[in-house]
Amino acid sequence: MKKDETDLDSEAARRALDYYLNPTPPRPNLDNKVWTLQPGVSIGEAHDHALALLRCAAATAHETATHQDGMTREVTLALMHMVNMARSLLEHKKAVMTDDR
Repeated sequence: MKKDETDLDSEAARRALDYYLNPTPPRPNLDNKVWTLQPGVSIGEAHDHALALLRCAAATAHETATHQDGMTREVTLALMHMVNMARSLLEHKKAVMTDDR
């Protein structure tokens, strides 16, 4: 019986320490953003930066896939394909916006 009481005390102590030392992070909301754009960034600048990020993500996925096999490789290539589709949509939108001017 003594061991059960010790185990219970250890578990209670662990939970207490977790509560105080590892609090649950707040859920993201509109007032609690992970990052924000700098003031004065235009829509065009944000659009161009998003395109650059998507190009980097696709290149990273492609390079990662070359070092993988099987299903992991297929999933990484699928990710690369989705990133490229998103990039194509943004590039198309940019072309349409440029033609409208």
